[in-house]
Amino acid sequence: MVRHPIGVHVGPGLTDDNELADGGPLARAAEMDADGVQIFLTDPQSYTSPKPRPDADELLQSDVMVVVHAPYMLNVASTNNRIRIPGRKLLTEHAQAAAAVGAIGMVVHGGHVLASDDPAVGVDNWRKTFTYQAKNGGFPLPLLIENTAGGGNAMARDLDAIARLWDAIGEFGAGFVLDTCHAWAAGWDLAAAVEDIRAITGRVDLVHLNNSRDAAGSSRDRHAPLTDGEIPTELLVEVARSANCPVILETPGDAPAHAEEIELLRRALA
Repeated sequence: MVRHPIGVHVGPGLTDDNELADGGPLARAAEMDADGVQIFLTDPQSYTSPKPRPDADELLQSDVMVVVHAPYMLNVASTNNRIRIPGRKLLTEHAQAAAAVGAIGMVVHGGHVLASDDPAVGVDNWRKTFTYQAKNGGFPLPLLIENTAGGGNAMARDLDAIARLWDAIGEFGAGFVLDTCHAWAAGWDLAAAVEDIRAITGRVDLVHLNNSRDAAGSSRDRHAPLTDGEIPTELLVEVARSANCPVILETPGDAPAHAEEIELLRRALA
């Protein structure tokens, strides 16, 4: 595997026969000449526990980088016990299933609390999640917290919020995913984003390199193709170059379009 692979999110990545009929994530990676893939292990909008994948051994033995994205529904920051407590259990289950397919890490959204809640409670809930897991051997792979596009009480939208979160969980080895569309939507200066995040977390483990359909500061999470959005392509390339870490494209488009984006990035970063 190349030192800094370029991968693509390849869809639901579920374990039923229909999802794997086309050969699964490895076949998709080969089709696009991608170095890696990002997959879900269940419906991302559900609280379903992941099942063993029939292609787990192939994924483990492959040179293709695998990243798992946790369900969007997980919110361990929540002050609602009916959301937070099952979410912690499901987070552990997904982390174990991600490790079973050889994933380098599992992407998790930072979550949020309600407008009436104190964000400090959400930060403390994240710390409690890591503290509890540490007492039980820790997570079997790195959890990669992703910045989000909107929400005033989000745990990982604004840089100061991320700083508060990292003060609470940084000691547990949490990783960070920089999503360029989300950062743009949140009004960050993308030219300084990598430096700004490293000043807070000390690391950028993965970049979700996505363009945006909307103007800077819109709080709207609508991805666009790499060269067809509101973010200058040169700026996106510079983020990838500065981060100097694995890249996952979550851009819309078919396999040929993604193959072109991968080739563009390889040439630009060579």
